[in-house]
Amino acid sequence: MASNLLEGPIPHEIESLKALKCLDLSDNKLSGSIPTQIGNLSNLTYLILANNYLSVRIPLQICYLSLYQLDLSHNFIGGDIPSQLFNLSHSTNIDISHNLLQGVIPSQFGSLTQLSVSRFPNIDLSRNNLTGMIPEFPFYPENLNLSFNSLRGPIPYGLLNFPPKTFIGNKDLCGSIQGFLPCPSTKHNLAVIILVPTLLFLISFFTLVIFIFCQQHRAKALKHIPSPTKNGDLFCIWNFDGKIAFEDIIRATEDFDIKYCIGTGGYGSVYRAVLPSGKVVALKKLHRLEAEQPAYDTSFRNEIKFLTEIRHKNIVKLHGFCLHNRCMFLIYEYMEKGSLFYALSIDEEAVELDWTKRVNIVKGVAHALSYMHHDCNPPIVHRDISSNNILLNSELEAVIADFGTARLLDPDSSNRTVIVGTYGYIAPELAYSLVVTEKCDVYSFGVLALEILMGKHPGELLSTLSSSSSCVQNFMLNEILDPRLSTPRSQKMAGDIAFIAVIAFACLRPRPKARPTMKLVSQEFLHIKSPIAMPLHEISLIELKNHEMFMSDENHK
Repeated sequence: MASNLLEGPIPHEIESLKALKCLDLSDNKLSGSIPTQIGNLSNLTYLILANNYLSVRIPLQICYLSLYQLDLSHNFIGGDIPSQLFNLSHSTNIDISHNLLQGVIPSQFGSLTQLSVSRFPNIDLSRNNLTGMIPEFPFYPENLNLSFNSLRGPIPYGLLNFPPKTFIGNKDLCGSIQGFLPCPSTKHNLAVIILVPTLLFLISFFTLVIFIFCQQHRAKALKHIPSPTKNGDLFCIWNFDGKIAFEDIIRATEDFDIKYCIGTGGYGSVYRAVLPSGKVVALKKLHRLEAEQPAYDTSFRNEIKFLTEIRHKNIVKLHGFCLHNRCMFLIYEYMEKGSLFYALSIDEEAVELDWTKRVNIVKGVAHALSYMHHDCNPPIVHRDISSNNILLNSELEAVIADFGTARLLDPDSSNRTVIVGTYGYIAPELAYSLVVTEKCDVYSFGVLALEILMGKHPGELLSTLSSSSSCVQNFMLNEILDPRLSTPRSQKMAGDIAFIAVIAFACLRPRPKARPTMKLVSQEFLHIKSPIAMPLHEISLIELKNHEMFMSDENHK
């Protein structure tokens, strides 16, 4: 079942497949933990779950299977590596790379049996957060990859024949391998013992100086985001109220333990933290390896730049941020209900989003975009308006989030750009012009508004509408509304839904200049007037698409 679009958790009922020998669910969108019930599949020899969104820990139960191949790579699995993992009977391939594993590489090989006599085991532990020293392996693997972790100390003598790429990305390793410093001699170790107390004193002193410096200059950070070359080493948090300390964040998340992780974003993981004051915040932490990529670093700083300069009740609030080279994170207000995409994809959550709340969500996003486009100087274009980037609080009120791809519009520039955004929401003109304008956000808003009414992405509807008017002549508005909600009985609510549908179709016009501005849309929402005074089952989609609303603004820029 590999390379499909499977979502959600792996069902526990999988343990019923007693004769199963090979389970390949790779390259899907599976999430949640690996079910311990897989350990009951006694005949399983191949377990391949790579390239998904699996998290939590590696269950001990799978460590007692007779696997020939275990591939859990490219997920978000955290915790320590179980020492029992290397007791897998007959295992020749273990790939748990590209995860969030931490702790040391297990050195308990006492009960190792089959692995020690396996001829050429392949082990890939690369691109995790592993620490400590590399243990002596009681076997000689044909292929070994320990790169891009935080390993330290001497490379074991038995592994010195491996190429340098086996160990790159671990700057604290030493040994007689090209690209690594030789390990210090005994004399050097004695010197280190003498110097360590002095160095610790100096580090403590300068840490205090840096902390004072941070407190005195945090106001300046709101005007200028520090560059990594100048202030990249400052281990402090610039914030708006001066009440958030770095130590509070580390303590509240137990140094970003996986159990506090509530999701993953475009360029990092999101954690929930309760500060000493009782305030709940969300932390978006840039992964260490991503922090080394210029594109991710730019997006991270871009988000800080915009969110420290704009204020609107429907735009997520940034409480602070940390720009240390080894620990970069943003501190947001916590939105209890998560993303709009999540709310619409879960039936129970979608039912809670009644028509009144959905209308208010559309209005809130419209007001926020109007503020960005027309009340900010220069205007700000978000460039990635989608249901994933709309967050909901406990009252199901919406805010726009994720400004990593946002852009200022320069009146003296062509504003040419590369295509960014979420597939299915990107304005069609970007495919040929690469010129970003406010109307790109307007188009995305139109898609989002229809998605809120329908309860799902309107991809098929958009294709049908753009193909031929005759194809949808008999489609009525009530036929596309989210079937999980009952048809609104009040005439006012029916009018509000028809109003949103008309605006959505106007925002989806192929010609950017034919679309209304978000300022006009926002103003219309201040005094909603039903454009069509008819029951929903009598309103055709073609009538909504060709409605005269905003037609007079054909040339409005």
